[in-house]
Amino acid sequence: MSSPSRTLIVQKYGGTSVDGPARIRAVAEHVVRTRQEGHDVVVVVSAMGKTTDELIQLAEELSAFPPAREMDMLVTAGERISMSLLCIAIAELGLTATSFTGSQAGILTDTAHGKAKILEIRADRLRDALADGQIAVVAGFQGMSTDRNITTLGRGGSDTTAVALAAALGAESCEIYTDVAGVFSADPRIVPNARLQPQLSFDEVLEMAATGGRVLALRSVEFARNYGVTLHVRSAFTWEPGTWVGQEEAMEKAIISAITHDTSEAKVTMLGVPDRPGIAARLFRALADEAVNVDMIEQNVSVHGLADISFTVPKADLLVAARVSEEVGTEMGASSVSCDADIARVSLVGAGMKTHPGIAATMFEVLAANGVNIEMISTSSIRISCVMREDRMVDAVRALHTAFELDQEPVP
Repeated sequence: MSSPSRTLIVQKYGGTSVDGPARIRAVAEHVVRTRQEGHDVVVVVSAMGKTTDELIQLAEELSAFPPAREMDMLVTAGERISMSLLCIAIAELGLTATSFTGSQAGILTDTAHGKAKILEIRADRLRDALADGQIAVVAGFQGMSTDRNITTLGRGGSDTTAVALAAALGAESCEIYTDVAGVFSADPRIVPNARLQPQLSFDEVLEMAATGGRVLALRSVEFARNYGVTLHVRSAFTWEPGTWVGQEEAMEKAIISAITHDTSEAKVTMLGVPDRPGIAARLFRALADEAVNVDMIEQNVSVHGLADISFTVPKADLLVAARVSEEVGTEMGASSVSCDADIARVSLVGAGMKTHPGIAATMFEVLAANGVNIEMISTSSIRISCVMREDRMVDAVRALHTAFELDQEPVP
């Protein structure tokens, strides 16, 4: 691993952080500075800027259905470019850095191209490089499958690579560098006075990632929580301290930490469903068999032996979900199926909800006062989510942010 006198830090840099020679040089300077401060360093990089999108576009110009194996081989080229250029920039600053593809770094995955899961990390080559005093630079987002093909890890794959390596190598922390200063109380693009949150728990960030927060990928946070990897989300433009994410026990529990929003889902409603055992099971098994990921589910009280079932799915799965629902509905005697893509979900997230009653009541009162109709509700111990019209989402987020005083500095 690292030498006895040094701690190990894993740093991950996203596409905007390495977008061009000037940005790569700035990253190299920061990596070298971290090394000179007495840390061993493993760096994980994404592809430069829009490189991945451009590679996908090239493939789509050649084929409407390119082979999944070849797509993985193609898009992983972007990270290999970034890692090599960063090593060159580090060498120019006088230190030795060695680049590793995902397979060279020992990241072993299953065989699911485009969405592979990490099975094991055999990090001997990285440990050897660190023991030799080198900086290890790893291509994110990729690994090698059990059948020895190159695979990619899906959305947020570079974050997952970094956290997995931090866990395997016993790193002190995993720094995720992005184009924002950290995790905010709401999206600053729609709430200009949103505040940077200095500390959050794994569970809070998991709920935020699952309900529209886009700073950290859900899989990477799950990995960090499961293996106890402390995360530090920071800006690659200012290098200022950002948001620390770790175990809840060591942190003050804010009542509400953040308000998230999401417009990526659609709603399907099956009307007039016979209220008898097995109907819901039949519907959701059919959806699962078509790989449709169902999120929120709501069933109303039966009237005259009939009920309505509503659920949300990713908009990308709406056509499949509608077809399956129509088929099952016809089979089960439902009166009709309707679809609605013009919805949004707004969520309150906060570990302090566990011990503070009245949060839901306040949320509903604020939305009612602003003329926002709630169509669906779901909760967890630290989250309340409401589905509403998409065109009311911004008003709802801003009103809730003010009502829960998230735009004010917390009282010491």
